[in-house]
Amino acid sequence: MFFSIVIPTYNRKPILEKCLRALENQVFPSEIITNYEIIVVDDGSTDGTLSWLGDQTQDFPHVTLCSQDHQGAAIARNLGVTKAHGDFIIFIDSDLVVTECFLQAHSSALLAGEKQLNSDRIFTYGAVINTCNFDDPTSEKYKITDFSAAYFATGNVAIAKKWLEKVGLFDTQFQLYGWEDLELGVRLKQIGLKLIKCPKAVGFHWHPPFNLTQIPHLIDQEIQRGKMGILFYQKHPTFDVKMMIQMTIFHRLLWGILSLNGLLNEKTLSPLLQWLINQGKPQLALEIARIFLNWYNVKGVYQAYDELQKQSDLK
Repeated sequence: MFFSIVIPTYNRKPILEKCLRALENQVFPSEIITNYEIIVVDDGSTDGTLSWLGDQTQDFPHVTLCSQDHQGAAIARNLGVTKAHGDFIIFIDSDLVVTECFLQAHSSALLAGEKQLNSDRIFTYGAVINTCNFDDPTSEKYKITDFSAAYFATGNVAIAKKWLEKVGLFDTQFQLYGWEDLELGVRLKQIGLKLIKCPKAVGFHWHPPFNLTQIPHLIDQEIQRGKMGILFYQKHPTFDVKMMIQMTIFHRLLWGILSLNGLLNEKTLSPLLQWLINQGKPQLALEIARIFLNWYNVKGVYQAYDELQKQSDLK
């Protein structure tokens, strides 16, 4: 097996360094994995990522650097796949730090899955553990909030390059935040690919501790995710997709009730959130903030859908 690890990045230089150093320290059996490369696609970073990597080539012998104007993760990942020499692609994010057996775990799971199912129409999905610990991210323990029911998510996934090429890579219409990987997953499922869980391929997803200054960005992400959710539904108008993008009466009622129809929002909850942060509980504060963040998402979904309907009526 020859792995090409594709990593899009945008203004993540400090954690990207930890990500790449972990990938350079892989331990694996040479009779199974012949080699690997790391393709970093810089998506128009303004934090010096390009010049820094250019000066660090001796420290990162497996890295190939590509760059583009800021166009989003879908286009960046597609560029990485086109540059890849490997027969297997691994997608991770640039804020993911892996263990030294990461490649070995994915390769073992791919071989075992192919043997068990007597088919190579498979891909492996590793574990993702969220952490705020920048100094020692791999020390974080698994939490119930780390569970994911996603079929195909690019935080930690390995797949034969030929299957990506068969379904046409990522849809570049997804230029805002969200859904480009799950939409690709729908197309992979349509050609019969099976998900193989690979919990030993652990990636530790670092993000800074939650604070109130992040809220405007998080709200904007949820609104973007709503818009991209409608694009997802346009391509695959099924009930499963409606559930994923929260475009159901259940989600509208759930988050409407929990947020008291928007009365519990970033302004009214800020004293409680700040108090929790001061008590050293930023993760709990973030989980409470998800009440109004999900409400923004649901409103964004329905607003985007209404705009689509109006455009259709004008035609």
